Amino acid sequence: MTSLTATHPGASTAPTGLESGTALDLLLSDIRRRRQEFEQQRYISPDIIQRFKEIGVYRALVPTALGGEQKSAHEFCELIETISQADGSAGWVASFGMGVTYLAALPSATLTKVYADGPDVTFAGGIFPPQRAPKVDGGYEVSGRWSFSSGCMGADVIGVGIAPFEGDKGGLPRMAVMPRSQARIEMAWDVSGLAGTGSHDLVVDKVIVPEEWTFVRGSKSQREEPMFRYPSLSFAAQVLTVVGLGIARAAIDELRGMATGRISVTGAPRLADRPQVQIEIARAEAQLRAARAFFYEAIDDAWATLEKGDEVTPEQTSLLRLSSTHAARTSAEVTRAIQMQAGMSGVYHSSPLSQQVRDVQVLTQHAFMGDITYQNAGAMLFGLPPLPGYL
Repeated sequence: MTSLTATHPGASTAPTGLESGTALDLLLSDIRRRRQEFEQQRYISPDIIQRFKEIGVYRALVPTALGGEQKSAHEFCELIETISQADGSAGWVASFGMGVTYLAALPSATLTKVYADGPDVTFAGGIFPPQRAPKVDGGYEVSGRWSFSSGCMGADVIGVGIAPFEGDKGGLPRMAVMPRSQARIEMAWDVSGLAGTGSHDLVVDKVIVPEEWTFVRGSKSQREEPMFRYPSLSFAAQVLTVVGLGIARAAIDELRGMATGRISVTGAPRLADRPQVQIEIARAEAQLRAARAFFYEAIDDAWATLEKGDEVTPEQTSLLRLSSTHAARTSAEVTRAIQMQAGMSGVYHSSPLSQQVRDVQVLTQHAFMGDITYQNAGAMLFGLPPLPGYL
């Protein structure tokens, strides 16, 4: 295996050290201008991925020992939230800058090879269903097809789920990591929202992956930095949740911009002058701020525990999961409520509100955001055990 190479109160801001000043502002402006391009072609364009690298998206969480910036969970989530205000699909793809938290489960020597040419490595994965991979000379023979590989069009490295077998004996499910060039992408992502994420299918045919380039899914990292002791499943949900927070904030901003403009063709008052619109935007603002506050409060509480050298408790982990699902659901409710106030203007494909509603609704369909979160969190509030896999 070779080495791989203008906001207002309540809006998120990019974390210190991650932004490049004007470079970030220009990038966000370009993303807003091109979001229909991403939706129509069904992936984020390569030049945008390159600019994500330049502003530090993919090195943000990489340890300083590997050339990265070693930022906190809060800082990274705020960056993704900021990008998502410009476009949900762009934010979703940028969120996979958290890939190092998956890859850190590889043996230390292998992880060093992944980042041998620098910290700006883009990762995409297709996990389900794990495909049978027999043990052969040199490692595992990997073949199969995997769906939902967000950002694969711009990936340097990919990971696919395998069910290893040695003879008739099966082992724990693993992820096999390989250069993007060893997989074929089939553009099967044809959806109503978040179309620009490029979550296409990965196809691999008889690629031999050395065992040291695989890891058991769910295994702990060997690294000791706080980010690698942070609950991994919770973080995987959080980096997607903030996409919704960013979309909802952008929807509110869009309505504010519309509301002080033209008079209705029916002769009705401007949107900003209508009492019902005033009520609904205030309600939306309160809902979004409250959900966002709960979300980041849970992150900060867990992070403080890790920085003291302690382990995050099951109760803290449950709040990470609960606040994520709550924020995702609230973001969808807020975005749809805002579109309702825009009337027919909000249904045209050219309207940002139309795309924002489609995108944020897809987020609520993700398995991480299901009602099962509430069931498990509720069980724990009664002192009962959650279902396996929740924590």
